[in-house]
Amino acid sequence: MAGLWRNTGVGRQRAEFAAFYENARDDCLRAVTASTGNRQIAEDAVAEAFARAWASWSTVARHPSPRAWVVRTALNTHISWWRRRRREVSEPAAPDAGRDDTDGMPDPRVMAALRSLPTRQREVFVLRVFLDLDSETTARTLGIAAGTVTAHLARATRALREHLTPVLEQEQKL
Repeated sequence: MAGLWRNTGVGRQRAEFAAFYENARDDCLRAVTASTGNRQIAEDAVAEAFARAWASWSTVARHPSPRAWVVRTALNTHISWWRRRRREVSEPAAPDAGRDDTDGMPDPRVMAALRSLPTRQREVFVLRVFLDLDSETTARTLGIAAGTVTAHLARATRALREHLTPVLEQEQKL
C-alpha cells in the first residue's frame, strides 16, 4: 500500500511539472533568447534548465517564481558554457537571421537593441518585461537589491527607446 501511495505522489509531481513546462516553456525561451541574443544557445540552455528543474521539482515548485528560476538557471548555464569556451578561438556564431522558427520571438530589431545593453540591464529587462516579474522577485532571482532592479530597468528602457525610436520613425517615413 505504501508503494501505491508513493507512486501517486510521483504521478502528481509529473503532472504538475508537465503543466508548468507546457505553460512556461515559450516565455522562458523568449526571455533567454532575448538575453543571450541567440535562439540555438537559448534552446540548449532552457532545455538544461528545465531538466534541472525536474530533478529538483519539489524545491523549484515552492520557489516564489519557478519561471524566474528556470530563466536564471538557463542564463547561469550559458555563462558557465561561455566561461569554459572563452579561450577557444572560433568563428563567431552567425545570427539567427536565416531561421524560420521565429514564432513568438521579438522583432530582430528589438533583439539587436537588447544585445547592445549591458548584461545586467538586459537580464533585468527580460525578467521584468518578458516574464512580467515584479521588482522584488527579479531582485531575488538576480541576487541584487530591488532598487538596483528599478535603476537597471530605467536605464535599459531609456537605452532601448533611444535605439529604437529613430528606427521606427524612419520606417514611418517610408
